Amino acid sequence: MASLRAAQYTPSSAKVRNAALLGPAFVAAIAYVDPGNVAANITAGARYGFLLVWVLVMANVIAMLIQYQSAKLGIVTGRSLPALLGDRLSKNSRRAYWIQAEIVAAATDLAEIVGGAIALQLLFDLPLVVGGLIVGVVSMVILLLQNPRQQRVFERVILTLLAVVVVGFLTGLVINPPPAADVLGGMIPRLDGPETVLLAASMLGATVMPHAIYLHSSLVIDRHGSNHSTAEKRRLVQVTKLDVVVALLIAGVVNISLLLLAAQNLRGKEGTDTIDGAYDAVHAEMGPVVATVFAIGLLASGLAATSVGSYAGASIMQGLLHIRVPLLVRRTVVLIPALAVLWVGVEPTWALVISQVVLSFGIPFAIIPLGRLTANRSVMGEFADGRPLRITAAAASAIIVTLNIALIVLMIAE
Repeated sequence: MASLRAAQYTPSSAKVRNAALLGPAFVAAIAYVDPGNVAANITAGARYGFLLVWVLVMANVIAMLIQYQSAKLGIVTGRSLPALLGDRLSKNSRRAYWIQAEIVAAATDLAEIVGGAIALQLLFDLPLVVGGLIVGVVSMVILLLQNPRQQRVFERVILTLLAVVVVGFLTGLVINPPPAADVLGGMIPRLDGPETVLLAASMLGATVMPHAIYLHSSLVIDRHGSNHSTAEKRRLVQVTKLDVVVALLIAGVVNISLLLLAAQNLRGKEGTDTIDGAYDAVHAEMGPVVATVFAIGLLASGLAATSVGSYAGASIMQGLLHIRVPLLVRRTVVLIPALAVLWVGVEPTWALVISQVVLSFGIPFAIIPLGRLTANRSVMGEFADGRPLRITAAAASAIIVTLNIALIVLMIAE
């Protein structure tokens, strides 16, 4: 009877245990719904309607693949992607690689601080510099929760902010959804001039985030530990697949919804290719409640993403340079460039779009080494990527590199 009872309840217990392992991918997914995404997607929808829906769909599929590879690398090796790269690069190469990664991290932080500052200005009419400073301080408080003993608490805070982001950015679309035919038409890959190439690169950089790729391998180690048995690695890898698919599916829906919201409600309206202009148009078209919920979602995305960004930057520095800088110290230092941009009066939404283009240029430096490592049997053993995954990863890298080369050529031509 006891054995029968155990057999009866084991599958359910296993599901509960597996569900309790979910979480790291949701922290990484915050990077995919940050204010840079808001700016890039709203700009694309307001200027070109449904033309670039296909870019977001493609980018989200690529993101799922890459985040899974990063998490698998951390689970199997017990080392982060930056740490593995640091072991394989010479001293000078390691420093050069770290510099490009830090530029990417600075662009990320710029987007998140500026986005949060815009949200506080929309909600409370605060000056942008003051709003940026508040976002930086609140992110420091959130970062205090980030340590191995409180990792799940940190995840819960980030998940709560993610829920606010989802509600904030989906509300307007639910109230006035676009025609299905227009959405399906946007799935046909095509571009329309140099600016659409810039926006496509921006959207790709905002969706496939280099710092999230570096970070995910660290997140699974901080959450699950290292030195697992082969059987435990198999279980964690399987759970990670579900974690990544669900988390990135939510992020993808939010991103596509932002573009659809702009395409349906803001196209052709003057000034709606900026976040504050979009807010004003949503306020006029859908009322103050929807506009306020939108601004709250923007604020939550800035707060969550800047906390995760600082976490990623610290992991990158520790892995590549073997230097551990306290998170709060790092948060203070990297806050300065973002506040400087706000201080000099650069148009905030355009600064966000350009920051995402910078991120797009950093993607190959993350995904190409990641693909090589996860395909290497001496590193991954039986968990090495199979041929279909290797081919798909190589194709994704080729698409990103090609888009960036096209962007460079077009910028030089102009």
